[in-house]
Amino acid sequence: MFGILTEKFQNLFSSLSGKKVLSEENISDAVRQVRLALLDADVNYQVASEFIKRVKERALGESVLKSVAPGQQFIKIVHDELVLLMGGDEAPLDLKGKVSVIMVCGLQGAGKTTSCAKLAAFIKKQESHKKILLAACDLQRPAAVQQLQKLGKEIAIEVFAIEGENNPLKVARKAQERAQEGSFDVLIVDTAGRLHLDEALMQELEEMKMLLLPREVLFVANAATGQDAVKTAAEFDKRVQFTGTILTMLDGSARAGVAISIREVTKKPLKFEGIGEKIADLQLFNPRSMADRILGMGDVINLVKRAQEHFDEKESAALEQKIRKASFTYEDYLKQMGMVKKMGSLKSLLKMMPGLGGGGDFDLSDKEFGKMEAIILSMTPFERRERDELTVSRRKRIAKGSGVDFEDVNRLVKGFKRVKQLFKGMPDLKGKMKGLPNINEIKTQFEGKKWH
Repeated sequence: MFGILTEKFQNLFSSLSGKKVLSEENISDAVRQVRLALLDADVNYQVASEFIKRVKERALGESVLKSVAPGQQFIKIVHDELVLLMGGDEAPLDLKGKVSVIMVCGLQGAGKTTSCAKLAAFIKKQESHKKILLAACDLQRPAAVQQLQKLGKEIAIEVFAIEGENNPLKVARKAQERAQEGSFDVLIVDTAGRLHLDEALMQELEEMKMLLLPREVLFVANAATGQDAVKTAAEFDKRVQFTGTILTMLDGSARAGVAISIREVTKKPLKFEGIGEKIADLQLFNPRSMADRILGMGDVINLVKRAQEHFDEKESAALEQKIRKASFTYEDYLKQMGMVKKMGSLKSLLKMMPGLGGGGDFDLSDKEFGKMEAIILSMTPFERRERDELTVSRRKRIAKGSGVDFEDVNRLVKGFKRVKQLFKGMPDLKGKMKGLPNINEIKTQFEGKKWH
C-alpha cells in the first residue's frame, strides 16, 4: 500500500536488527533515516519533526540502550509513536439521538458521494436495525444526484432528492423532515464539493451545519493528493469544525503522508478508510493496523475482523487448530481457500498477513483459483493428505489430469509449502516482534465478540 515508505523502513530495521548494542551515534543515524523516509512520503514537515523528536528521546533512554534486543526496541518505539500519531484507538461514529445526522463534505474528486453510500452500507451491516436515509444535496456537480440514487439502489437504501431544485439548504431541510416523519435512525447528507476552496462553499456548509445540527461532520480526503489534502482539511476544519476524516484512495496510494499527518494537523480523528472501489470497501480506521501496514507487518487486525464476519465459531476453531499445528493438508487447503474467498480477494488477504505482503508466488484471481482447485482435485486421496510425496512424475501426471502446465503444479506446491512454513514459524515471529501487536492483544479490541 505504501510502497517506497514501507521498503525504506524495512531496510532500516533489517540493518538494526543485527546490532547487539545501540549507541547514540547509530540511533542518530537511524532517526535521520526515519526522517528522510517520512518526508519522502510527503508527511507534513512539522509533524515529521515532532515525531522524530519523540522517537529519539525514547530511543536514547537507558532501557533501550541496555536492552537485550535494542534493534527490536527501536522498531517498537517507531511503531508505538506511529500509533499515537494517528490517534491511538478507533473512533466509531456517534449515532446517538432520534435521527443521527451525518454531514459529508470535501473537495470534488475526493470520492465524497461514493463515501456516503459506503458509509450507509457500513452502518447497515454493523447495525442492521437502523433505518438509513441518504440525502442528495450536492447540486453543483453534474450527475451527482443520479450517482447517489444509483448507489442507493444497489444497497437498498432510500435516497431523498428534489428534482429540479437548485437550493441545497431546501433539500437538506426537506430531507430532515422526511427522516423524522419516516422514523429513520440515520440521515447521511452528501454536500457539494468544489475544485478548490471558495467562500461560497464554506458559507453554504456553515449554513447547512446550523440547519441540520449534525452529530458527525466527516471530511473526505483523497490520500493520493498528499499534503494538499492535509492543508484543505485544516481549512475546512476552521470553518465547519468537522468531527473526523474519511481517507479514500489508500489502496492505490504509494505515499502515506496524509494518513500520518492529517490527524496531528487537525486534531480530529481518522474515522474511516476506503480500501477499494466496491461499496463494501470501507472500514474503521485503526491506528495500530495502519502502523503495522506502514512498517510492512501485515494487517492482522482487519484480517481477524473479516474472519469474524464470515466464519462461524466451529469453522474458525477448526481453522485455528490447523494453523497452530501447521497440520493442514492440500485437502484442507482447498476447503479453507473456499471459505476464505468469502472474505474477499485472496491476494488482498495474503497481503494482510505478516511476511507475505507481496502475495508471494500467488496470483489469486478467480482463474488462478480454478487452476489450483483443478490441480488438487487431480491428486489422489493420499497425495492430498500428504501421505504420498509429490515427485516429478506425479506432478506431471497431475498437470496432465488437471489441464494445466507443469509449472502451475510446481507453483502450487511451492506456495502451499511456503504458507505452511509461515504458519509454523508464526510463534517465533511473534516472539521476535515482542511488544508489537499479537493475537491476544487484538482480541481485546473486539468487545462483546468471541474469537475462536
